[in-house]
Amino acid sequence: MPITVDIGGASDSGLVDTVFDYFEHIDRRFSTYRSDSEISAINRGNLPVRDWSGEMMDVLALAAQTKTQTDGYFDIRKPDGSLDPSGIVKGWAIRNAAGMVQRAGVGDFFIEAGGDIQSRGRNASGLDWSVGVRNPFNAEEIIKIVYPRGHGVATSGTYVRGQHIYNPLGTGDPITEIVSLTVIGPDVFEADRFATAAFAMGREGILFLEQMPDLEGYAVDSNRRATPTSGFGAFCQP
Repeated sequence: MPITVDIGGASDSGLVDTVFDYFEHIDRRFSTYRSDSEISAINRGNLPVRDWSGEMMDVLALAAQTKTQTDGYFDIRKPDGSLDPSGIVKGWAIRNAAGMVQRAGVGDFFIEAGGDIQSRGRNASGLDWSVGVRNPFNAEEIIKIVYPRGHGVATSGTYVRGQHIYNPLGTGDPITEIVSLTVIGPDVFEADRFATAAFAMGREGILFLEQMPDLEGYAVDSNRRATPTSGFGAFCQP
C-alpha cells in the first residue's frame, strides 16, 4: 500500500528512513500476502504459540478486546479459520510510527498508510493538516475536507480493494449497502479498528459511531447518500 511520511518540511531523511524501515518490519511480520511473514506461518500451523512474537501477541490481544467492544462485529478470524489482523494492525503501526517521530522531537508531521492518517501540528506552510475524503464513486473528486488537529482518521471502503469486509455475525456475506465509512478518533488506532467494525455493521455502523464517545463518522451508502455523525461537521471547519 502507498505510505506517506511528511515531517513538516524538515529535512531529517534519517528519521523518515527509520519510519519506513519500521513499516517494512511490520509488513514482514503481519502481511497475509507474504508467505514468509509470521502471520502466514501461524496460519499454516508452522509456528507454535510459544514462538509467537511479543508484537503478534499484543496485536491479537487488542483484536480480542475490539471484538468484545463491538459485540463481535470486529473479528480477525476469517470463515476458513485463518487469522487476518489487517483491520487493526495498520492503525496500530501508524500510531507506533507517530510515537517514534514525536520521541525524536518532531511536533509537525503527517503519516498516512493506505488511507489511514495520523498527524500533529502544522504543515510546511504553517497551516493545519487537512485530509480529503474521496468520493467512492469518482476517485478524482473530494467530497469532504477534514482538519484532524491531532486526531486520527481512517476510512474503510470497497471502492479500492473491492468487497473485502464481511459481517461476521450474519451469513458471512460482504457488506454492500455502504461503500465508504470515514472515522475520526482520538488517534489513528482507535479510528482504524472502529472503522472496520462499523463498516461490518452496514447501515447500523453510523449509529454505533454516534453512540461511541470520542468517535465521529461519515458514511456513504450505495445510493450515494452521505450520513455524518452529529459531531463530524466540527472537523470540517478550517
